[in-house]
Amino acid sequence: MNSNFTKIVRLVLGILLVVFGSNKFLHFIPLPPPSGAAGDLMSSLGASGYIFQTVGALEVVIGLMLLFKKWIAFGLILLAPISVNILLFHLFLDIPGVGIALLVSLLNGVLIYKHWKQYKPIFA
Repeated sequence: MNSNFTKIVRLVLGILLVVFGSNKFLHFIPLPPPSGAAGDLMSSLGASGYIFQTVGALEVVIGLMLLFKKWIAFGLILLAPISVNILLFHLFLDIPGVGIALLVSLLNGVLIYKHWKQYKPIFA
């Protein structure tokens, strides 16, 4: 479970989450606003006043869990619905951004697989 491959995957995913999660607060990566249905959805979510802040905070906390190797299995399960939602958003509404979404989902899936022993009691 602590192979170099797993360590690299964990660190890459942790860095991605901390960077993109904190970008929801600090806006240091300029992202072009999505258009069409994707833009409509993002405007509606932004108007709620809490969605982006909540997701950003979760991404930063989960990323820090991965980077500091604390509660990894718990963080990965928290990340699962977020990464699926990111992937589905980009597949259906904003296909040009699907690369990062695929990467996050793939890394999350690999780490869940690598930590599967910790999830077995849930399904027993």
